[in-house]
Amino acid sequence: MEHTRSNIGIAVAAATALLLLGGCDRQEPKSFSQKVDQSAANFSQKVDQSAAKLADKTGEAATTVAMAADDAAITAKVKTALLAEPGLKSFDINVDTKDAMVTLSGNIGTNDLRERAKQIASTTAGVRGVIDNLMLKTTS
Repeated sequence: MEHTRSNIGIAVAAATALLLLGGCDRQEPKSFSQKVDQSAANFSQKVDQSAAKLADKTGEAATTVAMAADDAAITAKVKTALLAEPGLKSFDINVDTKDAMVTLSGNIGTNDLRERAKQIASTTAGVRGVIDNLMLKTTS
């Protein structure tokens, strides 16, 4: 009987030790200040991510505005150069610019004047290319 009590005592002690050791890898519940610190860190991370996204969008918008300003400047330079060219009725020529590509449209008197208008546009600083939509005037 004493031998059985001893075995039971050993079994209880072993079970208690296993339970205690099994719980050692458990983390203690977080204190209030630890929870606040973790929440603040998560919030700060989300703010940083949002700020990075906003910076990307702002950069894209700035690039778009700069490109539009460049296009407007190119259009003005081409129009000015066309106005300065003798023989061209530059008021009959429309100039549009998108992404540094100049489109010429409208009516022109001769093929020589058409070629001259294209040459002026293509040699203007900042122009990547010229799209010729000029039409020869027909005389009736």
